Amino acid sequence: MANKIKILPGTPDDNNREYLPEAIKGSDIVVNENGNNSLPYPKRLQEFHEIMGNDTPDTWYEYVPECYDPSRKTPLVLAMHGGLMTGWGQAVYTSWTLVAERDNIIVVFPNAHSRRLWTLEATEVELKVNSQLPDEIKQNLAPNDENPDIKFILALLEYLKGKYNIDEERIFMQGMSNGNMFTSQFARYFGDKLTAVSGAGGGTPNPRLLYKNGKLINHAGPIGMWISIPEKNGCPPWCEFDDLTIYKYTRVYWNELNGCTTDPEISIVGEHAFAFYKGEKADNVFLEIKNRDHGQTLDEAALVWDYYFSGLRRKPDGNIIDEGSRIPRTGDKFAVAVADGCKTAWFKNKKTEMKAPAIKWQKLKYHGLNGGQIVRGEYICVPVSFIAQVFDIEYKYEEDGAVAYLYLKDKRELQFARGSIICIMEDEIRSMYCEALHRDGELYISLEWFARFIMNMCASRFEDVLYVTDHHAELGENMTDIIRNLLHNKTETVEI
Repeated sequence: MANKIKILPGTPDDNNREYLPEAIKGSDIVVNENGNNSLPYPKRLQEFHEIMGNDTPDTWYEYVPECYDPSRKTPLVLAMHGGLMTGWGQAVYTSWTLVAERDNIIVVFPNAHSRRLWTLEATEVELKVNSQLPDEIKQNLAPNDENPDIKFILALLEYLKGKYNIDEERIFMQGMSNGNMFTSQFARYFGDKLTAVSGAGGGTPNPRLLYKNGKLINHAGPIGMWISIPEKNGCPPWCEFDDLTIYKYTRVYWNELNGCTTDPEISIVGEHAFAFYKGEKADNVFLEIKNRDHGQTLDEAALVWDYYFSGLRRKPDGNIIDEGSRIPRTGDKFAVAVADGCKTAWFKNKKTEMKAPAIKWQKLKYHGLNGGQIVRGEYICVPVSFIAQVFDIEYKYEEDGAVAYLYLKDKRELQFARGSIICIMEDEIRSMYCEALHRDGELYISLEWFARFIMNMCASRFEDVLYVTDHHAELGENMTDIIRNLLHNKTETVEI
């Protein structure tokens, strides 16, 4: 049974914008650095030092909830800090300690073995670039068999299983940035020791580490994977690929490994855009955070646990099962997505066909420009027949579709006509975002306008894709890429 928790007040240090102010440790200071808001230092967080799988001492931090019962098997989470941070830094910049108290889990925050950077594998190109970087940002790179951090974590896992009554079917890892890179690497080689992993802002910057000759590079088999992408994440200086490509390839890799072959369910809640993938071997989750720079949100841990880790279990035969997460992974109950030039639309969490493709139309200003023009708006227009289908209302065309009527359930009658920006609504005159278009017997109007003005819904557009739902939702670059591929029936593949 979950325990009631509450956040504690801290002493703000708003003038401090350091990456990890050392003054936080052991205090109630809270800071807001580039959106990375912190909690007061947890009183139950304990620091440990011991030689673990290496020749030199390692450091880690254990958080054991007050409700821990040694007679009961307890889930374990390893939370891996970002580059130049610490285990205690990961504890205050996440909500893991709150989740631990609420749901009785043990969370351990290890320190990277050296230089506050986790040791990673790398390609020859990355090794060369890394050797030319300044010492302060140079990465720790080494093959797996020489990786001191992997030796540390493997030894730490065994130590923790001996110290506490750990539920070995429910051991998880979460990482941020450089810690996410390490988490992804650990999952590919030793993921069979875990149930699922998650990472924020990082992943595998070079897809060449994921594939060779078009085939997966993997030594551990299926494992549940959650990928969190800040929309404005950016790439490290040694990376060959842009951000969108990196996360597309990472998504394709884990979907292929876990047998996720069907379309995802999509849910966009505010600035959080989820794609929930069902897999034959394990489910995956892809989350994009709109308008977020590199890092992790303070609710990241809670989201991962509530939507994902809370329901997962790896059975002794290696199979990963879902017993039901705290928050079900389901798509938006009402959502519509359309893309410019595409006849396929997304409705009720599946693809459906419109009678004609969507059109991106520009509202132009000409007057007084001596023949020139200025774009005053771009809108996605769809056939009136599709709007009637989506909102379950009656419609009628006249004059080969040049005139259209919509009959709303509240008895309002709307009339539109080719070339006119006006909508007549019960003898009232209202302007739309742009004029009505007539194409192949179908009259088009702006779906944004109809959703917002007539149905009081949210419409969010990014580039050529529009997403409409009955609650606040903001479409970002990565979710746009997923939806665009779905609507154009493009199978996401890897070509390196």
